[in-house]
Amino acid sequence: MKNFTRYEVFVIAVLALGQFTVILDFMVMAPLSAILLPILHISTAQFGFAVSAYAISAGISGILTAGFADKFDRKKLLLFFYSGFILGTFLCGIASDYYFLLGARIVTGMFGGVIGSVGGAIITDLFQIEKRGRVMGFVQMGFAGSQVLGLPIGLYLANHYGWHSPFLMIVGLSTTMGIIMMVYLKPVAEHLKTKVEHNAFRHLYKTITHPDYLLVFSTMVLIATGGYMMMPFGSAFAVNNIGVTLDQLPLLYMVTGIFSFAVAPLAGRFSDKIGKYNVFLIGSVLTTIIVSIYCNLGVTPLWVIMIVNVLLFAGIFSRIVPASALMTAIPDTHDRGAFMSINASIPQFAGGAASAAAGLIVVQMPDGKILHYDTLGYVVIAAMIITAVMMYFIDQQVKKKIHSTKPV
Repeated sequence: MKNFTRYEVFVIAVLALGQFTVILDFMVMAPLSAILLPILHISTAQFGFAVSAYAISAGISGILTAGFADKFDRKKLLLFFYSGFILGTFLCGIASDYYFLLGARIVTGMFGGVIGSVGGAIITDLFQIEKRGRVMGFVQMGFAGSQVLGLPIGLYLANHYGWHSPFLMIVGLSTTMGIIMMVYLKPVAEHLKTKVEHNAFRHLYKTITHPDYLLVFSTMVLIATGGYMMMPFGSAFAVNNIGVTLDQLPLLYMVTGIFSFAVAPLAGRFSDKIGKYNVFLIGSVLTTIIVSIYCNLGVTPLWVIMIVNVLLFAGIFSRIVPASALMTAIPDTHDRGAFMSINASIPQFAGGAASAAAGLIVVQMPDGKILHYDTLGYVVIAAMIITAVMMYFIDQQVKKKIHSTKPV
């Protein structure tokens, strides 16, 4: 990590590993769909609501937190929400039925959904915009890492020791990470020296209605639509429609994750080098093409599915990394915590609605096949096209700010 100090490398590693545990907790639900649908005797709509419960809970929590997010040391906020996330995941690990699991997902989302926004605020406070593409690339490796290591191991545990075991594995990893954060992460409180609105609700209102922030919030709604609609039933579609077996799923996720592990930092490096919007646009074109192919696949050889998945996630990371880096440049110093919380909450609401809608759109036939998955793909493609246009205007906004006297 050239040009980063040793402590900056540590901060990046801590945030990346923290993201790894949080994203793994969320993502492990999707591949478990093929297991949970028959074991818990639930419908696709019920499973969709179990996934959306996390997102909606996270969205509400983020909005409620936004007014207070700039009033505390960001390290303390991170530890508070990370502890709650561990508790929620533990409850998932001991859930005895669907409604217990649904409640546990709500608790987990209430805390886990805010962690990414706190991490984003820490990154914005500690790293200049010229480095943020690379920083976001490394932090997003937590997502890839959850596939390379977490999802295969989680699926293996679920297949051999029951569906509770992946959640208990996450609890163990998260507890270790929480201790490391508490002991070695320095306070992040420089923002407390700036003028902050003392009334939390007024601060929340001013941030939500700030003209420069509205475009970002609207764009995140569409980004979330694409992310949440296909994910909940991805493994069920792969198993029942494409012909992937439950034993092959871990291998598929692992191969995809290994390539994603390399793509994320490369996307960050190129974002800083050739322009964040340029990389985002390339990623959008690639993702659009692959989604249109994937959602219409029938029974397909595993090696072909692996190639399609690798290309799909290459496109996804080439969108997520530069978009995240661009958006961190928008808020002023005294609004960063609130902005990040709201920016994380809005797509949670949208994503929760998208997951629930996905459960209503797709139908699982008696033989297990998922119908109308292609419809989800077309909705995602439409959202990506509109998002590409909106991101252009965000990019122009960032360029104007960089040339002004405001720090980014």
